[in-house]
Amino acid sequence: MRALARLALATLVVAVPLTAVVAAHAAADPTPVTVLTSDFEDGTVQGWTGRSAESLAVGTTVAHGGTHSLAVTGRTATWNGPSLSVLGTFEKGTAYTISAWVRMADGSDNARLSVERRTGGTATYETVVGNTAVTSSGWVNLTGHYTLSADVDFLNLYVETASTTGSLYLDDVTASYVPALPIQTDIPAVKDVVTEFPVGAAVTGAEITTEHGDLLARHFNSITPGNALKWDATEPTENTFTYTQADPIIAFAKAHDMKVRGHTLVWHNQTPAWVFQDANGATMTATAENKALLLARLENHIRNVAAHYGDTIGTWDVVNEVIDESQSDGMRRSSWYTITGLDYIRTAFRVAREVAPSAKLCINDYNTNVAAKRDALYNLVVQLKGEGVPIDCVGHQMHVNVSWPSISDTEAMLKKFEGIGVEQQITEMDVSIYTGSGESFPTPPADRLLAQAYMYRDMFALFRRYKADLTSVTLWGLADDNTWLDTYPVTRKDAPLLFDTRLQAKSAYWGVVDPSKIGGTASPSASVSPSASTSAGPSGCAVTYKITGSWPGGFQGDVKIANTGSSAIANWKLAWTFAGGQTISQLWNGTVAQSGSAVSVTGASWNATIAAGGSASVGFLASWTGSNPVPATFTVNGTTCTVL
Repeated sequence: MRALARLALATLVVAVPLTAVVAAHAAADPTPVTVLTSDFEDGTVQGWTGRSAESLAVGTTVAHGGTHSLAVTGRTATWNGPSLSVLGTFEKGTAYTISAWVRMADGSDNARLSVERRTGGTATYETVVGNTAVTSSGWVNLTGHYTLSADVDFLNLYVETASTTGSLYLDDVTASYVPALPIQTDIPAVKDVVTEFPVGAAVTGAEITTEHGDLLARHFNSITPGNALKWDATEPTENTFTYTQADPIIAFAKAHDMKVRGHTLVWHNQTPAWVFQDANGATMTATAENKALLLARLENHIRNVAAHYGDTIGTWDVVNEVIDESQSDGMRRSSWYTITGLDYIRTAFRVAREVAPSAKLCINDYNTNVAAKRDALYNLVVQLKGEGVPIDCVGHQMHVNVSWPSISDTEAMLKKFEGIGVEQQITEMDVSIYTGSGESFPTPPADRLLAQAYMYRDMFALFRRYKADLTSVTLWGLADDNTWLDTYPVTRKDAPLLFDTRLQAKSAYWGVVDPSKIGGTASPSASVSPSASTSAGPSGCAVTYKITGSWPGGFQGDVKIANTGSSAIANWKLAWTFAGGQTISQLWNGTVAQSGSAVSVTGASWNATIAAGGSASVGFLASWTGSNPVPATFTVNGTTCTVL
């Protein structure tokens, strides 16, 4: 294996091969190995450059640690900022923790820590740390996790901002990793215990190498390329197809006799902008000409991508996330739908059947355990199958958490699709340790991991009971060192899978393989919240309202209710009034009702009671025009709360 390389003045030189480092830490020593340090104390820029024409200089005006920092001035775009090549430093398949301290020179903005990688001239941009409020009054730490998943010829770490081009300072940048332990070979393989259906993992190129590859091959007999088959990865520019990300994953599957689920041919996300541009390069509107052009592009894409793999891919998620239960007709108002109506779905399945006649063709969506979403998807499937559209399979993503959903709601989901001539598959399962966007733990709490184990236990027991209907279960990741939930819905370390960050089996693994070995004293129905007496109304409450993401015409928000009283709040109802015409389109962890500017939210079954000293959080997506002011007043069960 390659030794870690030297990177100008910005890295800590590590001359020991990675294999030797792993051996030295094999006794479960979790001490991180630092591979990059930029503190600017030597008075140089230590390899950092600007992404464009901005100027970089080391000075002593402000510093986080020591006496020096890097000043970045002359930025002309939000994505311009300090950039450092880590091509010789980061190795594919290793999970790095990256930390940087940032402050604005003047004013405020949201800063992001990002990575740009290129393969064969095609650029891909990845967020390590999402929008984080930064001001000129103090230093703010950006810490996130990054795993290189592909072979690249360019790899740069950089800092950017969301809204302004103001000057900024950077200091004390580090990158480190904790070496993986050898995988456990004295525990049962998941695929050998769960034999009712294939059990798979969604992976990147990082999970088919070294210990990750060993873990994947030992425990799973199905693979889903998590991102490598999406449109932006396979056809980044029109009629130019590339399979450099997907081919190694498919080859790994073939070499290990694993089934392959193709994800996904059509989605409203990760689709290049050119797909929705007309012949003149303008954004498409709903005209007959644009509809014909868009459907032609769709057909060409499927004929090329699906044909490239032929019979190797036995199941395709043909269309992904087309349902929006808040719409009267249940359909997501994506560009696909607004321009073509249902014809994009009809076309996608028709062409996929022609190109991959032996593959199972699925329609895939999330939150199908929620009655409104489930029913909208059911109605669509029944309608399209009645028209002769070749839908073979319904995919349930199952991104859940330790307290939600209930087993009964999940069973109702499975029952709903019985008897209509489709298989069912669990396509993207993970179990977050968090129950709201306002939570963040430095390490996973023991009670959350125990609750997670019981959730996996109960869900897999349910799935195995429905083996006549379910033909596959896939987890959305291999191990906790590389999970999408580290950055969604907010940046924080999550632990949603069967194996931990060092590839060792968790209680969640035993929940699937042998629940008698979960351990602990909590009952199978253990709650993640402490028990308490209840009262009809709060004696004290505090509300935190945050805008966690914003874009033209829309934003994502999070509202946290803290019970500051001495008794529990039962059946809480949160209310506020929007002052800027904002309209909520989707909310999770509760139920929303909005009449004009007045909003009310009630808890879900699992968070309807807030213990004394406890809290509950809801997240939502909303639209706005003109301005997006924060509501001034919040009430819980009619009592006005303190606004934090």
